[in-house]
Amino acid sequence: MNRLSRDARFRWTALFLIAGGLALVPWYALQDSFFDFRWLGRLGGKDQAPALLQIASWGKVWLIALPVLLLAVMGLYARPIEPHRAAVGAMRSWGRSVALLGGVGALYVLGQGFAIGPRGYATDWLSALLPPIAGGQFGMGAGALLVAFGFTLVCADGIASMGYFRGDRFVATALLSVTALVVLFVFFPVVRVLWEGLLGQDRALSFAAFWERFSQPKLWALSWACLWGGSGCGVAWNTLWLALLCAAGTTVLGLLLALLVVRTQFPGKRLIRLVTLLPIITPPFVVGIALIMLFGRAGIINELLEWAFGIPPTRWIYGLPGVLLAQLFAFTPVAFLVLIGVVEGVSPTLEEASQSLHANRWQTFRHVTLPLMAPGLANAFLVGFIESIADFGNPILLGGNFGVMSTEIYFAIVGAQLDQGKAGVYSLILLAFALFAFWLQRRATARKNFVTVSGKGDTGLASPLPDGVRRTAFAVGLPWLALTVVLYGMCLFGAFVKIWGRDHTFTIEHFVKAFSIDYGTHGLLFTGAAWHSLGNTLLFSLAAAPLTAIVGILSAFLIARTRFAGQHLFEFLTLLSFAIPGTVIGVAYIFAFNVPPIEITGTGLIIVLCFVFRNLPVGVRGGIAAFAQLDRSLDEASTTLGAGGATTFRRVLMPLLKPAIIGALIYGFVRSMTTVSAIIFLVSGNTELATTYIIGRVINGDYGVAIAYSATLIMIMVLAIVLVQWLVGARRLGRRSAAAPGLGSAVAVGG
Repeated sequence: MNRLSRDARFRWTALFLIAGGLALVPWYALQDSFFDFRWLGRLGGKDQAPALLQIASWGKVWLIALPVLLLAVMGLYARPIEPHRAAVGAMRSWGRSVALLGGVGALYVLGQGFAIGPRGYATDWLSALLPPIAGGQFGMGAGALLVAFGFTLVCADGIASMGYFRGDRFVATALLSVTALVVLFVFFPVVRVLWEGLLGQDRALSFAAFWERFSQPKLWALSWACLWGGSGCGVAWNTLWLALLCAAGTTVLGLLLALLVVRTQFPGKRLIRLVTLLPIITPPFVVGIALIMLFGRAGIINELLEWAFGIPPTRWIYGLPGVLLAQLFAFTPVAFLVLIGVVEGVSPTLEEASQSLHANRWQTFRHVTLPLMAPGLANAFLVGFIESIADFGNPILLGGNFGVMSTEIYFAIVGAQLDQGKAGVYSLILLAFALFAFWLQRRATARKNFVTVSGKGDTGLASPLPDGVRRTAFAVGLPWLALTVVLYGMCLFGAFVKIWGRDHTFTIEHFVKAFSIDYGTHGLLFTGAAWHSLGNTLLFSLAAAPLTAIVGILSAFLIARTRFAGQHLFEFLTLLSFAIPGTVIGVAYIFAFNVPPIEITGTGLIIVLCFVFRNLPVGVRGGIAAFAQLDRSLDEASTTLGAGGATTFRRVLMPLLKPAIIGALIYGFVRSMTTVSAIIFLVSGNTELATTYIIGRVINGDYGVAIAYSATLIMIMVLAIVLVQWLVGARRLGRRSAAAPGLGSAVAVGG
């Protein structure tokens, strides 16, 4: 298909989307699901009418501008300028007009939604400035979505016609679409939650109200006792102190485990990797449940101490020690993943050079090895810090009187106080902590060179660890792994006993209660109490995982393969959700999407969107790393043979990006199945998820069902990981293996 026919098809698609959105589908969001199509029989009704009927029959006169803009676009398309015949200036002028109309159309769809609410104009100054209108409007629906996307395609067509992106409409469309999505579902919610903290009780801007909430003694009270888990410290200091301890602890533990795997001769390295990564595929509060079963008042350790030494049971596990211990178990695997690649990447040549200058092993480790691992250590510290301040499950289970910001935000939203302004200010404080840590991490590693892998051969042997470091790695790492195995053993054991701590009779009643299936006159009946939440979790996670991979890989493609104004800002926006605690994301979505024009609170869509954009940075970073390994000559060869950007992306680049795709799919699915802090505010009775159901069971003391459900989730995620790897497959690079004839002892580096 030649270029002109591709361009024509692109333009016809844009026009069809705009016309269909205006004339064929409901303009406003429906109470019932769009996908059941019950609106087809009521298309002329006020709630189900498309935009043209809304204008003609229901007085929505502000929508008239959209068909007018469509006619203007059709007028330009009726007299297209053929690129091979037109002067460059005429083509750019025509493209500029098309881009302007497309941009105005897309922005008008969004702008009119914000400007006009259910009671008319959203602000007094709009009422004074614009003509009066009768009535208002609620949240936008499928019609508005189609029209906005159609005008986005028109704008992309104009931009490409002006010569940008080498005239590639696929690249222009991808850039506009991803930018719009990130601005709407990352940047806008964050700004919205910050704005909420500045509003007073009368919903007017009030810095006095902000200061009153910000300066509460509950937040900033300080005493020495709280440093050891005592009372007297404000919630903000509790959160900061816990995060610092967690970040330092996970970084040290992750480094020791990485050294144990990479730099020692320990025989069970595969087992260490498996046990270390086990907490990643489990709900974050499972560790908290296991700690309660082990160290709680009815836990095994307390019972043994009372039986053997007469020591009465205590509640030390509830407070700072318990929350910190749970977070260390939950987040050390993330630090291990960050650091194991860093430890493997330290150049042995540099260590050998240090020893040749008569440095001993400790001096080499301290002055060469550790400094070269500084970026990884800083990243691991940052991840541990952010994971800690965003954690909700462990503090709600083990916090006791030790309050942190995430739980305070939760109670401000769902508690009796229902203070949105307080939740906004608390979210602002959490965001400030996270961004400050992010800034410190970037500053600590800026303007320094840590390159250890170059194009030169590096066949040296890694320097042996100093005896003290090696013994520390064994003395700390192996007991830590053993305790991890014990904790998960406790979980499995607790799923098969009647009442933990009282009646240890073997039973499967917890699994039956959660996942029982009966057979009735109408067939199978899923009567278990957990089926509803499990079905929702699987549905939303399966929807979010591919979307996370698609948006992430597209964003990485734009960052790694194109050049455009504002590229660094675009990259920052795609990574912004990584620096924002999940609790803040959840609160931000409530504030941003609880009212028109995007009114999706209480639906499954808001949960899917939260999953996608919360997990987006992993897909982006993985994609950028994968693109860095692919030579640009592949793209250029495809373009030379007449392929467009979409064909090149689909037929050439995608098959070579399978590792990044697998990583984005698996991470998106696993995190969607196990997340709790970001969605605790978004679930409703109809959209309950597995994690919120499990927390509810734990709060009610039903540990058996909670643990049985957690074990089921772990099995599902293991099967999903294997299935994704099988479906996507491995990339084939056409390289000969080490056993290929004629290679002698050469070893090929496979993909």
